[in-house]
Amino acid sequence: MPITFTIDHKARFVDAKFDGVLVLKDVEDFCDAIVGQNCLPYRKLIDGRTATGKYDDNDVMALGARLSAYATMGPRGALAMVPAEDVSLELTDRLINLGKGGRPAKAFRSIDEARKWLLAQPEA
Repeated sequence: MPITFTIDHKARFVDAKFDGVLVLKDVEDFCDAIVGQNCLPYRKLIDGRTATGKYDDNDVMALGARLSAYATMGPRGALAMVPAEDVSLELTDRLINLGKGGRPAKAFRSIDEARKWLLAQPEA
């Protein structure tokens, strides 16, 4: 599976690793698992440094619609994303924006900086 993750219910933290070639279905399955385990309010760290997305404009819009719907389901925890080196932070920021506001979310180049920032964010 191109996405592996651990959920720490006590710390209310999701640590996800995106690896290899990802398609929309991979990300949808990850989102379904997070929602299914009632983890939307948890802080989430997404390490995508070794991932490559295989998607088109329709996939991006479908994912954006899904992320927007989550914004109506109650509080969502802070999100820190670390994309692959060849992915611009602007592209990652656009994906974050598709999910609507209402929570701290930020893209980083350093996994250590992302984790430090995320742990400083309040719980939802």
